[in-house]
Amino acid sequence: MKKLEGKTALVSGAADGLGEAIAARLAFDGACVIVLDRSVEAIQQSAARPEMSGVHFEQVDLSAADEIASVLHRLNEANFHIDILVNNAGGSLHTPCAFVEETDEDWERVMDLNVTAAVRLLRALVPGMVERGHGRIINLGSKAGRYGSLFTGANYVAAKGAVQSMTLQLAQEFGPHGITCNAVCPGAILTPRVERLLSERQSPEERANVLKSIPMRRHGRVEDVAAAVAFLASEEAGFITGQLLDVNGGQGMAS
Repeated sequence: MKKLEGKTALVSGAADGLGEAIAARLAFDGACVIVLDRSVEAIQQSAARPEMSGVHFEQVDLSAADEIASVLHRLNEANFHIDILVNNAGGSLHTPCAFVEETDEDWERVMDLNVTAAVRLLRALVPGMVERGHGRIINLGSKAGRYGSLFTGANYVAAKGAVQSMTLQLAQEFGPHGITCNAVCPGAILTPRVERLLSERQSPEERANVLKSIPMRRHGRVEDVAAAVAFLASEEAGFITGQLLDVNGGQGMAS
C-alpha cells in the first residue's frame, strides 16, 4: 500500500514547475490529487504527461474569490473531501527587486497570490478537516521569507514571511483537531521561471558566487521539494507540526 493511498490532496498553482512536481509525487504515493491552476494551456500540457495521469485539474483564477468558492463547491458536490492541502501558488510576479520601485499594485498583487489565495483555500477546507478529525496543511514558504532574497523584492519576502508566520498560528489552533500545519521553505529551485529571473537579475559571476555559498554546491531541484512535501503529508509526519522546513542545500541555516 502506498503511503498516501485513500487520501485526497489539493495543490494550488500546480500545472507546471514546482507545483506540478509536488502533484506528481503525491499521486505517485497513492493520493487522489486535484490541481488548481489559472492557465488553460499549462493544464492541457500537464494533463498530457504520464506522471500526471489520473490527476484531476480545475481551471481557476486564485486571485478571484468567487472562482475559488465556485470550484470548491463543485468539488464538494462531487464528494471530494480534502485531506491534504498544499498551498503552492505564489511567486514574485516579476515585480521590481528594489523596494523604492515597488508600487502599491506590486504589493497587492504579490500579497493576493501568495497570502490571500492561501487564506481563502484554508477557510474553505479546514472546517472539513476539523469535522473528520484529520488533516495535513503544507504551505510553501521560501528561503526569501526566512533569510531575505538576492533577486526578489521586499513584497515577496514579506508575503512569504506572512505565510510562514501564519503556519505557526494554524498549527497551534488546529493541532487539537488532528491537523498538522507545516511550511516547506525552498531556496532557489531552478524552474524555468526562476532560471529566467536569475539570468535577468544576476551576472554569471554573481550566480557562480551564489552557488559557492551553498554547502551542497548545487541549486535545488523540484524533486527535492516534492519529497519534503510528500513526507509532511504522510502519516509518518503525524507528530510534526508548526515547523518551517528549509530545503536549500544549507545556504540558510537556523538552530
